[in-house]
Amino acid sequence: MQQFNFHTLLRLPTGIWYKPGVRANVLFFNKKPAAKEPWTKALWVYDFRTNVHFTLKTNPLKAGGLDDFIQCYQPGNLAARTETERFHCFTYNELIARDKLNLDIFWLKDDSLEDVDALPAPDMIAAEIVENLEAALEQFRSVAEELGKM
Repeated sequence: MQQFNFHTLLRLPTGIWYKPGVRANVLFFNKKPAAKEPWTKALWVYDFRTNVHFTLKTNPLKAGGLDDFIQCYQPGNLAARTETERFHCFTYNELIARDKLNLDIFWLKDDSLEDVDALPAPDMIAAEIVENLEAALEQFRSVAEELGKM
C-alpha cells in the first residue's frame, strides 16, 4: 500500500454543518505510525466556502453539492490529485511559515466584497441574519443556563 504524506482540509460554507454562523472544516488524515519527524509534507485544501452561499432553511446544501470535491479528492487514487481553482496544495514549509500555523487559508477572491450585484437577494440576507440571531440567542441561553448552575 502506497504511503501518502499529506492531509486534506475541506473548508465548508458557514452554517451548513452545524448552525448558522458557524464555520466548519473537515480534516482528513492518513493513518501513520508515530515518528520523530512530521509525516505531513503537504496539505490539500478545498475551499467550498468562498463565493458559495448556503443557509440551513432557505438554500440548504443538496445531494451532489460536494461532487466537485469528491472528484478533486480522488478517493480511489490519491496520487492522481491535481490543483484546480478550489483545490490547492500547500507544502509543510508554507504551512509552518504562517502566523501561529493558522489554517484559515484562502486564495479565492471573494466576489461579494467588491461586486454589490453579486450579493444575495435582500430576503435571503434577512433570512440569514434571522438564522444567525436565533443561533446566537440559543448559544446565549445555553451559557446563561450553565452560569445558573454554578
